[in-house]
Amino acid sequence: MKQDIILAGVGGQGILSIATVIGSAALEQGLYLKQAEVHGMSQRGGDVQSNLRLSSDPIQSDLIPRGAADLIVSLEPMEALRYVPYLTPQGWVITNTVPFVNIPDYPPMDSIMAELGKLPHLIAIDVDAIAKEVGSPRSANMVLLGGIAALLDILDPEQLRDGIRRIFGRKGEEIVAANIKAFDAGFNYAKKEK
Repeated sequence: MKQDIILAGVGGQGILSIATVIGSAALEQGLYLKQAEVHGMSQRGGDVQSNLRLSSDPIQSDLIPRGAADLIVSLEPMEALRYVPYLTPQGWVITNTVPFVNIPDYPPMDSIMAELGKLPHLIAIDVDAIAKEVGSPRSANMVLLGGIAALLDILDPEQLRDGIRRIFGRKGEEIVAANIKAFDAGFNYAKKEK
């Protein structure tokens, strides 16, 4: 069993935290993991992208070839669109619906969502609104992680919750609880949309 995931977003959105939680859960389960990251001027709002390859068997390469990603996950809708060529025909895209407008010629959102809407498997989530609803606006990335959990075959949601506990535990129980609450809200949303 294997799953190849491309995580994409803009610097500061928490893409690498998502990758860290998934990686921690995969290693705890005894899975093989390869990860490659690109930080494109991430501190200035540039592109951040991570290839995560999880498998029960050894993995040869850390890069996901075009047409091979099972999941494209994005905290920014235009970044989701950028990586669609890497998706398998039966793959899923899960993306935030709120843009991070960091360039003067950012395309109209209706155009981006229309292109993404042509895909056979799409879950579009306003992770910012859901994070605010559950009282944790800084946990939007954990809402998206919850959405991912609804689509992962290789990891159980409880393993990801344990990963959240391990990664955020040093910040205190209140932060852990807020992140798990955000995760659960994203999980429940994606389960209904799947």
